[in-house]
Amino acid sequence: MAEAHQAVAFQFTVGPDGIDLQLSHEALRQIYLSGLHSWKKRFIRFKNGVMTGVYPGSPGGFMIVVVSYMSYNRYYQLDPSRGILTKLGEYLPISQYMSSDSQKVVGGVLVGTGLWVSIIMVMRNVLKSLLSWHGWMSQRHGSVSYSTHLWMILVKIFSGRKPMLYSFQNSLPRLPVPSVKDTCRRYLESVRPLMEDEQFERMKGLAKDFEKNLGPRLQWYLKLKSWWTSNYVSDWWEEYIYLRGRSPIMVNSNYYAMDFLYVFPTSIQAARAGNAIHAIMLYRRKLDRAQIKPLMLLHTIPMCSSQYERMFNTSRVPGVDTDTLVHVNESKHIVVYHKGRFYKVWMFYGGRLLLPREIEQQMERILADTSEPSAGEEKLAALTAGDRTPWAKARESYFCRGKNKQSLDAIEKAAFFVTLDDTEQRYDANNPVKSLDSYAKCLLHGRTTKRI
Repeated sequence: MAEAHQAVAFQFTVGPDGIDLQLSHEALRQIYLSGLHSWKKRFIRFKNGVMTGVYPGSPGGFMIVVVSYMSYNRYYQLDPSRGILTKLGEYLPISQYMSSDSQKVVGGVLVGTGLWVSIIMVMRNVLKSLLSWHGWMSQRHGSVSYSTHLWMILVKIFSGRKPMLYSFQNSLPRLPVPSVKDTCRRYLESVRPLMEDEQFERMKGLAKDFEKNLGPRLQWYLKLKSWWTSNYVSDWWEEYIYLRGRSPIMVNSNYYAMDFLYVFPTSIQAARAGNAIHAIMLYRRKLDRAQIKPLMLLHTIPMCSSQYERMFNTSRVPGVDTDTLVHVNESKHIVVYHKGRFYKVWMFYGGRLLLPREIEQQMERILADTSEPSAGEEKLAALTAGDRTPWAKARESYFCRGKNKQSLDAIEKAAFFVTLDDTEQRYDANNPVKSLDSYAKCLLHGRTTKRI
């Protein structure tokens, strides 16, 4: 992998005349800006966590509730704490250090806060109950009943204003556990086209036996799990179906995206790559700050946003029996592949994201590099295209120490992976089916040695 020179903040030498200390002000400045960027990101995450944790409440709503409550009690000359501070004074020596006015203010804040939290919990539980109704799914397209209209109005009222990406996660209902009878019925419907009559009759007998004997016992365990998890099947599916699958993930699990289909702002590869990378990094920034609006069906019904959490900075590390998902909180670089070579490209300088033109210049340097790949580097990516077990054994044998480990870490901890292909793919209006088919195959797997 092509490596960049690392800056040294300071260095010193000891000689006969003493210690000679040399400071690199630019390196120190970069360290300061990097630390500032990191703390800003931590603060934003903390703030977003607070805003999401109290949604559909808000700091403005907290002030309104507290001030209104205190004004009401001040007007009627009531104790805003309802005797709370008096009770606390029996056990903690706080009242003796406070004036009566201070006690009233503190009492009003305490009781107002409790009232605010109670309102939030009521709104969340009402919204969860409303979202548990699925009758809207059976409505005919283009015609909505009055009851569904009323339900949608109530959902909007209790959904609050200006939700963030993860605002509804605590309000979504749990995934219901289907009955054993319905599960067996759906299973028999799914396997009927695949079986001969004799085989299907035998399967019907096995399904009835399962429904009467083993099924109810397993159903009890499943309901027990559903009580303390929001989705009783997601973690099992991820571990036993997704991560334990040993078949190639390139054509079975991977997905792809394209920038433009009918419009060509430029035919310069480096410029298109620079714009696309910059746009993706801006999207990642909004994702980190939870500034993306949650997906809402019919602009009303919120969907789960957990799939966004590992969209970037995430790698599926192969294992002999099962893979592991590794996610890093922050990644400041991407990895670019071109003509058999891997490049680590930093996306930030001086605490700011590189501009599209600056990224384009990096891409131009990569495209202009005529040096030969290192031994084995050109076909290295093909290891990720095959079965998972051989790739896991090769990774354990050759990539867990030395420079190979450093290079693999740079790839696996990158924000995302970019390939600069040397073959042209585009939509052809004269032959749309064939051109799109070729385009899709190139994006999904290409020659397998150019995709991670």
